Amino acid sequence: MFLSRTPVLPTPEQALRGRPEPEFSVPERHTVLGNPLLGPYPEGLEVADFALGCFWGAERKFWQTEGVWTTLVGYQGGYTPNPAYEEVCSGLTGHTEVVRVVFDPSKVSYETLLKLFWESHDPTQGFRQGNDVGTQYRSAIYTHSPAQADRAEASREAYQKVLTGSGYGEITTHVLPADETRPFYPAEAYHQQYLDKNPAGYCGIGGTGLSCPIGVAKAEG
Repeated sequence: MFLSRTPVLPTPEQALRGRPEPEFSVPERHTVLGNPLLGPYPEGLEVADFALGCFWGAERKFWQTEGVWTTLVGYQGGYTPNPAYEEVCSGLTGHTEVVRVVFDPSKVSYETLLKLFWESHDPTQGFRQGNDVGTQYRSAIYTHSPAQADRAEASREAYQKVLTGSGYGEITTHVLPADETRPFYPAEAYHQQYLDKNPAGYCGIGGTGLSCPIGVAKAEG
């Protein structure tokens, strides 16, 4: 099943068992922004999790955004605890490649991050992004509050109208809570800020060329 040309998510029973603790450590600070990668984060900052294909190029998109305090890449939405990169790429953990974005909402809004998310990839491709094929490349938003969930859903509906008008299919992006059933596991050290360390490295990120309307999400309250 997992070696077929059409990727299939594993069931919890099929997933790799994983391990109680990670096999590797994560660097203390961001190589570009200089801030700590792991929490706790300063008061007033918020966390957002986005999956939009290969996390190398996706992370750079976000760290280049004003108001973003730190970013790190990892794995989320699967079943295997503390997975390794090779395990995720096998399709046997169920995880996505995710960018965790820690941002200052007084400087950049969650809607602005959503706009960047939608415009940086093709959210209609299912288990792939361009030439990258696999369940780990699926599009997803993992939300950290009801307000984030409302805004993510509203932006998906708005962007669907834009895509449909240009001949694209249905958005396959999942919007799910980043709760205890979907923990974020940081990726190995060499993946963190990969394109800063390897400026000529692979970047598979590419959007549809269509603008996502912002200001469409519901206000809090």
